[in-house]
Amino acid sequence: MTEKDIINKEVHNAFEAIKAGGIILYPTDTVWGIGCDATNPDAVKKIYDLKMRAESKSMIVLVNSDRLLYQIFNEIPETAFQIMDLTEKPTTFVLDKPRNVSPNLIAPDNTLGVRMVTEPFCYKLMERMKKPLVSTSANISGQPTPSSFKEIDHHILDGVDYIVNLHHDKIAAKPSAIIKLGNDMTVKVIRP
Repeated sequence: MTEKDIINKEVHNAFEAIKAGGIILYPTDTVWGIGCDATNPDAVKKIYDLKMRAESKSMIVLVNSDRLLYQIFNEIPETAFQIMDLTEKPTTFVLDKPRNVSPNLIAPDNTLGVRMVTEPFCYKLMERMKKPLVSTSANISGQPTPSSFKEIDHHILDGVDYIVNLHHDKIAAKPSAIIKLGNDMTVKVIRP
């Protein structure tokens, strides 16, 4: 099997789990993530429950195209596109007034974090879903973020519906930078 065949097989398996309302454990362009269909409130709640995380602490979503980005946000500050074009580091943008996603993903201040990904597995999975993918680090709330698959807590491994069988030996990059961009042109770096 070629790497492309393996990725396609994993995309199929992950998609089937997500389509059934499940949650997956998967490699991202940064750290291992727990994810689900960002439009399914029950699946999003499963992630909060698994992580033992308060719903007031919002999670982010991944997208793979401008089309998906505009599906979630009416207004996207031009600064976001300028930063995406210039930076090589994965960057999460916290943007105002999200829509078309599960209400329990949206922060109390009516914002949502979003990151554009090119990582082949994530990209192809969203191509198949035609929806954004929830992404939150694969740890129990308050615990350190695991830098490799083998550091992921058994509670997380046992609690997901599907574990993607890719990159189990890879040490993760650091979590993404986080920048809050307001529609009023304010810019705040949350995590450099």
